[in-house]
Amino acid sequence: MKNLISLCLLGILLTSCNAQPEKQEVAEVPDLIKGVSFVAMRGEMTDEVVQPIKNYNANFVAVHPYGFMRDLENPAINHNSDRQWYGERIDGTIQSIETFHRNGLKVMLKPQIWIGRGNYTGTIQLRSDTEWKILEDTYEPFILDFAKVAQETNTEIFCIGTELESFVAARPEYWSNLITKIRSIYKGKLTYAGNWDSYKNEPFWDQLDYIGVDAYFPISDQKTPDVETAMAGWKKWMDELSTLSRKHNKKILFAEYGYVSADYAGKEPWLTADETRESNEEAQMHLLQAQYDLVWKQDWFAGGFLWKHHSETGRRGFVKRFTPQEKLAQQTVSDAYKSL
Repeated sequence: MKNLISLCLLGILLTSCNAQPEKQEVAEVPDLIKGVSFVAMRGEMTDEVVQPIKNYNANFVAVHPYGFMRDLENPAINHNSDRQWYGERIDGTIQSIETFHRNGLKVMLKPQIWIGRGNYTGTIQLRSDTEWKILEDTYEPFILDFAKVAQETNTEIFCIGTELESFVAARPEYWSNLITKIRSIYKGKLTYAGNWDSYKNEPFWDQLDYIGVDAYFPISDQKTPDVETAMAGWKKWMDELSTLSRKHNKKILFAEYGYVSADYAGKEPWLTADETRESNEEAQMHLLQAQYDLVWKQDWFAGGFLWKHHSETGRRGFVKRFTPQEKLAQQTVSDAYKSL
């Protein structure tokens, strides 16, 4: 009898030892992502800050922690510094994600880098292999730290980089290996935010879940294009987007989209409006409406993240900036997100 009991106990022990650890459930992503990009706060998030995002009828929000490069002569990425706003640091990012989740919004975590002296991230050119290695060795912990945050908070989408085209082109093997490392940490959906003029050239779309595009496509040269004119301006870009979607069998996600509320907003949509351009809320409204009426109804389209919503007004207010807050386009976004 003692032998029988011992054998039973041994069997239970072996079964327990061989049992596979329970996998963490991967958060679901809706068929159409109706997102808003959120500007990080100086201090802690509150539930009250979330309500204006929900008023857009959004189901997703993008959270943007930053890493900083001093300049191209000093390519190391610094992140999680006490000098940063709380919402850009690891602890603040976690608190923001948890607040959005608690209030019923899904999240894309989109770490980005900022380069001093006004250098654009998409045209990084370094002088030596040593300098490229410095960038690689500091970008990796930056992005993996936030991949861990994404996994720990059950964040629905993680964006591995934003507009880093020259970095990707110069070091493709590094990026392929980095994606593998991210996948070993984070089990949700992955994308990358390729700029509108170079997203087709990224070598790693087959390793990701969405083809991410910062969708600042030139649409119209007119000061105030009407909706029909703006829709016509989308035709060649839609052909290009749908072709790439079919090629990789991946949906297109607008990791960023939007227009300034100024004259000629559809001509070079990536530009902020300077003093030579007048405020023009109607142009912003028409350009957004055209995109919703046309692009957002395509079967290859996964949705997008409006650039952007400010929880704090800052020093200059919202006039001529990308945000639709307190402008005609605020209702345009809200109505479109409700009906789509």
